[in-house]
Amino acid sequence: MGARVKVYLIAGEPSGDRLGAALMAGLKQIVPGVSFLGVGGPMMGGQGLSSLFPMQELSVMGLAEVLPKLRGLFKRRDEVVAQIVAEQPDLLITIDSPDFCLRVARKARMQMPDLATTHYVAPTVWAWRPERAQKMAGCIDHVLALFPFEPPLMEAAGMTCDFVGHPVVSEPVASDGDVALFRRTYGLDAAPIILALPGSRMGEVSRLADRFGDALRKVCADHPTARVVVPTVASVAGKVQELVAGWPGTPIVLDPRDLDAADFATAKRAAFKAAHVALAASGTVSLELAASATPMVVAYDMNWFSRRIIAKKMLIDTVTLVNIVSNTRAVPEFLGEACQPDHIARALGELMADDTARAAQLDACAVTMERLGRGGREPGLRAAQSVYDLFGD
Repeated sequence: MGARVKVYLIAGEPSGDRLGAALMAGLKQIVPGVSFLGVGGPMMGGQGLSSLFPMQELSVMGLAEVLPKLRGLFKRRDEVVAQIVAEQPDLLITIDSPDFCLRVARKARMQMPDLATTHYVAPTVWAWRPERAQKMAGCIDHVLALFPFEPPLMEAAGMTCDFVGHPVVSEPVASDGDVALFRRTYGLDAAPIILALPGSRMGEVSRLADRFGDALRKVCADHPTARVVVPTVASVAGKVQELVAGWPGTPIVLDPRDLDAADFATAKRAAFKAAHVALAASGTVSLELAASATPMVVAYDMNWFSRRIIAKKMLIDTVTLVNIVSNTRAVPEFLGEACQPDHIARALGELMADDTARAAQLDACAVTMERLGRGGREPGLRAAQSVYDLFGD
């Protein structure tokens, strides 16, 4: 990479936006003349990216959920490819969202055969559809992996790959003072806090909210002083406000539209740290909870058609990242047909009362953070260095 390097980045989810922003910050340190363009969210925007279109248009998950939006997604794909070809970047970095990103990389490579490509977040070939690695190798040169067991899988498919650590390990954790201020600000006093995290996509929030509410109703009946706190993201905040209105525990919705970015981040971290237990949709949020040492129950469901297809292809018996990285099954999870309020409430109740179960989770959380790089160099800078070492002059 020369002093005037141009990098094109694509992210399609809030988690990818966070990864992209940290990577961009790292690249700025290593390559002072770097410039960016592409698709991303507000965090990448804060690092200087002017997104070609709103990132949330790509935040679609599930086979049945994607089908009605295919025409629009193909249109956006072609727009991105056209911009890549017009701008002639030195490097294309696609971040997670493989169904969209890898199609872009493949089409861009057809018109720019020498385009250097990196994909940030290895596909979960250890969980399902292992053939994806070989298919990806046709358009991707290098992979930045979040988990330490992934590089051999990517290298076997013909790509270079570095484990760069997971960004959650370098994010700040709330202090006792932050927690005390949070409790005072929201009038929580000494009440037990149950954190509820029904997802960051409209479809999953709509699907999970009633089941989460019914489960919490059972738990709050046994813990009448408990309060429910619901952190959310701007793209679904209005829907979340509507859906949790009938929940027990007088829910407090942490809405990023009501606070500036720094205050919202502080409040969310404090909520994670203050919570006695959390009920969360499956995904990266389990690692955020682990970083705050918050015991959790994971519950998730999707469209019936998507569920059946994915169930047939699964290679592992858990989807919760804390379980996978720690090689335990400490976090209870209720997926698909098992995502029922009675099951969820029972597991939450046990975590509220059983110190042994809580201790097992906290041990698994600590192991997870260690294996993901806590205490080492920041993942964003490691990712930037990996890219520079491979593609730099």
